[in-house]
Amino acid sequence: MPLLFSYGTLQKEQVQLETFGRILKGQHDALPGYELRMLEITDPEVLRKSEEKYHPIIHFSGEEAKEVEGVLFEITDQELAQADEYEVDDYKRVEVSFKSGRIGFVYVLK
Repeated sequence: MPLLFSYGTLQKEQVQLETFGRILKGQHDALPGYELRMLEITDPEVLRKSEEKYHPIIHFSGEEAKEVEGVLFEITDQELAQADEYEVDDYKRVEVSFKSGRIGFVYVLK
C-alpha cells in the first residue's frame, strides 16, 4: 500500500471525502531538507474542494536543519491516481524518505 505525505490541503476532511470518498488514516511525520512556500491556485475544481486560493507547496532546500511537517497517509494505488488528478500543474509527485525512515510519495514544486 503506497504512503502519501500531506503538508497542506489533503489533510482537510472535505478534500479527502471529495477526492477519495473517505477519511484517510495517517501518522505525523516530517520531510527533512525541504521548505514551504505558498502558491496561488487557479484550477476551479481544486479551489472549490479546498476553499483556499493559496496552497502550500514545498521545494528541496538541501538544508537538513529545515523540514516540513505533515501527515503520512496509507492509501491505495487508485487513491494515488486520484491524488495525481487533484494536485494540478505546479506540483509533481516524487518518492522520498521521511524523518521516520519510511518511504513514500509527496508532491513538490514542479
